[in-house]
Amino acid sequence: MDEIILGIDLGTTNSLAAVFGPGGPEIITDASGEALVPSVIAFSPEGSSQKITVGCDARDRAVENPLSTVYSVKRLVGKTVDDVRDDLAVLPYAIVAGPKNLACVNIDGKLYSPQELSTLILSEIRSRAELALGQEISRAVITVPAYFDDAQRQATRQAGQGAGLNVLRIVNEPTAAALAYGLDRKDDATIAVYDFGGGTFDLSLLRVCDGVFQVLATNGDTRLGGDDLDREIINLVTSEIRQRFGQTLSFPPATRQALRSLAEALKIRLSTEDAAEIAIDLGGGKSFERTITRQQFESLIGPWVEHTIEHCTRALDDAGLGPADIDEVVMVGGSTRIPLVRQRVAEVFSREPYTAIDPDRVVAMGAAIQAGILAGASRETLLLDVTPLSLGIETLGGAMGKLIMRNSTIPCSAGETFTTSVDGQTSVDINVLQGERELAGDCRELGRFQLRNIPPMPAGAPRVQVKFTIDANGILNVSARELRSGREAAVQISPAYGLTKNEIDTMVKDSVVHAMADMTSHQLIDVRNEVARVLGAIDKALANAGDVLTGPQRDALDEAVTACQAKLETCQDPDELYAAMKAANDAAMPLTQAQMDAVLSKTLQGRAVEDLGPQISSE
Repeated sequence: MDEIILGIDLGTTNSLAAVFGPGGPEIITDASGEALVPSVIAFSPEGSSQKITVGCDARDRAVENPLSTVYSVKRLVGKTVDDVRDDLAVLPYAIVAGPKNLACVNIDGKLYSPQELSTLILSEIRSRAELALGQEISRAVITVPAYFDDAQRQATRQAGQGAGLNVLRIVNEPTAAALAYGLDRKDDATIAVYDFGGGTFDLSLLRVCDGVFQVLATNGDTRLGGDDLDREIINLVTSEIRQRFGQTLSFPPATRQALRSLAEALKIRLSTEDAAEIAIDLGGGKSFERTITRQQFESLIGPWVEHTIEHCTRALDDAGLGPADIDEVVMVGGSTRIPLVRQRVAEVFSREPYTAIDPDRVVAMGAAIQAGILAGASRETLLLDVTPLSLGIETLGGAMGKLIMRNSTIPCSAGETFTTSVDGQTSVDINVLQGERELAGDCRELGRFQLRNIPPMPAGAPRVQVKFTIDANGILNVSARELRSGREAAVQISPAYGLTKNEIDTMVKDSVVHAMADMTSHQLIDVRNEVARVLGAIDKALANAGDVLTGPQRDALDEAVTACQAKLETCQDPDELYAAMKAANDAAMPLTQAQMDAVLSKTLQGRAVEDLGPQISSE
């Protein structure tokens, strides 16, 4: 594969690209690590000519330059002015009839067709990719919605050609998403792809048989997306501001853009947090502050989410299928990160949807896989029959706690119960790792999530059951459940991508080379954790019943505890540290015995031996 073929997701709100590398699809990012290119074009005068900006800079100028900033151009591709009549009211730039009555954008008297505007976006993506990869790119695979007709597909191909790209294949977006999850390897399956992006919603039903995808039905709304959810927050905030400061209060363009950014940030926060605070400086000594809970947010967006569910039902009806006929559900688009969306989709299809791959990137990754296949890469490079590396979580002190061992046959599952180390701890961070080394820092981090709202309990009282499950498609589901309270959280990961065979082999070899040192380090972490637990218990016991010790007993215990604390901070020998802990534990035995005697005395007080039955023997 000498010449690169670029996989491009040309989106309504954002676009991005990926290539197929030795370890699978790799997303192209800029120097700052940003992958998404906003599908926004800004035109601004520069001397006698016109300056054209694409991406983040263009989006940021939308407020000051609304009539010359074009976005959502994908809505116009292959459409007449009559087709986009409803869009005229919501798009601020001028849309006019061009050749053959096709919709065009009028910028300062010059007409731009949707494919010409798409060419500008694709040129920016191509330039980014060439800069990142250090070589010229002339071939690409581009994705389009499944409902695009021949004219719209041809317009997309022409846009690619205008950007200097030989478009080898136009791929349906839901097909690309299914490819990213390896679902093309299924013998016969029906797949639902739920695509809820920034500006559009689509539900596609696909049948895959022997690697060939067939679109059974599509249904959606080209004017329903995450922007509508943002607008609910904006409407709530502006309404309350006017109620507080007067109905005549105006919101200039800069304020409206700030509200848009605030609403989007709030939506993202409420996808992972239970509440989020907002503070807006309105000028003139006026300010607005408010806390919005996830429950309030979900009540605002609930009707929009139900609207997407209606489209799911219609698509099923159109295909003559029921929820039980669906084998897999794939989530695409940033709005699918919202917990309510995932919950409703799971309820409708009676199965947990696939969310392991970043929903903003999954289509581009699928396009890259198709590009890799066209370039001659073996599709089997992503086929997993066994786990190539062990999987586990980071435990207290930075150790790697392995749950699924290397070379376990897929599908498989494993679980283990953990507890807390601090009194009153109400949340637990779960860091999911892959690798053979004994320390978390030497393993590959796959993902993180947090188990929250655990009722406060003494250290060691909570029982957190962590379960790893890998399904037949190689998707890893990790769940954490606190058994006493029933609190639960989960994450889904696709561990197949990102590592080449050589990198996997190197990680395995490193684990052998460093085996002795790693085991010593892991043992030291375990002993340190136990020392901290024992010293904490002694400290509590002294606070509760220290007066039962004689003077010499207290002196011996203080000396042993001080020596153990000193070892805890400096000692690198687990055996030596263990010996110090044992000495402190032995010195605390009189205190422990006194506590036990006190508990027994209180239990037996006022009771005859014969009343105790089988609980205690009277020798």
